[in-house]
Amino acid sequence: MKIKIITVGKLKEKYLVQGINEYMKRLKSYAKVEIIEVADEKAPENLSDLEMIQVKGKEGERILAKISDQDHVFVLAINGKQFSSEEFSKEIEQLGINGKSQLAFVIGGSLGLSDEVLKRSQQQMSFGKLTYPHQLMRLVLVEQIYRGFRIMRGEPYHK
Repeated sequence: MKIKIITVGKLKEKYLVQGINEYMKRLKSYAKVEIIEVADEKAPENLSDLEMIQVKGKEGERILAKISDQDHVFVLAINGKQFSSEEFSKEIEQLGINGKSQLAFVIGGSLGLSDEVLKRSQQQMSFGKLTYPHQLMRLVLVEQIYRGFRIMRGEPYHK
């Protein structure tokens, strides 16, 4: 299985980079996983609604350029479906069984995702109603993908 994590902005926090690198190393025996960073759009603090749409649109174009026609796309969205770890594992397994071996997970920037990216996705998923920094979500997502493969293979994992 090939998995892309497409995310807006560069990750600078050393502790997050270390955690992500650890899970990426662990994932190598389960799937080919790559993290693709696209540039975030520089914008002033107080944006109008129109400026917000424009910023999300430019970031969305960069995201869509990294998604192939074969990718089954999950977007992280606060109003998306919430999965337990076991349900998430089953979802990944079922996609593989159904011939979907290329998955893309999209984490938007601080303003969220453009309508075009949301329309391209097959699934919207949420990690709850709490708001997380998008940089931290990379670590959480990579850990859950790893946990999902462990569950799928019947290997022990921390409950």
